[in-house]
Amino acid sequence: MDWDEQLFAILDDLEQQAQALYDADRASELADRSRSEYAAVTLVSRLMASLDEDVTLDLLGVGPVSGRVRRVGPDWCLVHGSAQDWVVRLAAVKGVEGASARSVPEVAWSPVSRLRLGSALRRLADTAVPCRLHRVDGTTRDGVLTRVGADFAEMTVGEGRVVLAARETLSAVQSRS
Repeated sequence: MDWDEQLFAILDDLEQQAQALYDADRASELADRSRSEYAAVTLVSRLMASLDEDVTLDLLGVGPVSGRVRRVGPDWCLVHGSAQDWVVRLAAVKGVEGASARSVPEVAWSPVSRLRLGSALRRLADTAVPCRLHRVDGTTRDGVLTRVGADFAEMTVGEGRVVLAARETLSAVQSRS
C-alpha cells in the first residue's frame, strides 16, 4: 500500500469517527429538543385532536364520563354520551382515556373553537333545556340555566327558585332531555 493510500485510509477513518461523534451528539440534541417541544403540548390541544373520537373523562365530583368529543374550547369540551350531552369544564378533568396521540396547536383552531365556557353555558341557557349541574365537590342541582355571568351561572330550580353557581365550582353540566 502506498503512503498516499495509507494517508487517505487514515483520513477516511478519522472522518468516519468524527461523523459517528457528530451523530451521537445530534441524537441527544434531538431527544432534548423533542422533550422540550412536547412540554408545550396541552390537554386541550390533545382533546382538539380527539374531535369525533370516543373518550372517557375522569371528572372531579362526577367520576368517569364516556362519549364522543364534539366540540372543544380553551377551557371546556362537549362530550356526547349515549343519552345526553356533557359540557365539561377542563379544569375539573382528572384524566382522559382514549385521547388522540396527536395534538392540534391553538394557532390551527377555528375561531369557533376559541369560545370559552361561558359561551357554551349561554347556549344551554338560550335553549332552556333541563340540565343537571355537577359540582367538583360531588353535589348536583337539577334545573334550567337561565343566565350566565362573568364568573357564575344562574339556574332556576324547583318552583322558580334561583340558584347562582360559581363557575370555579362547576365540574360539568349534563343535559337532561
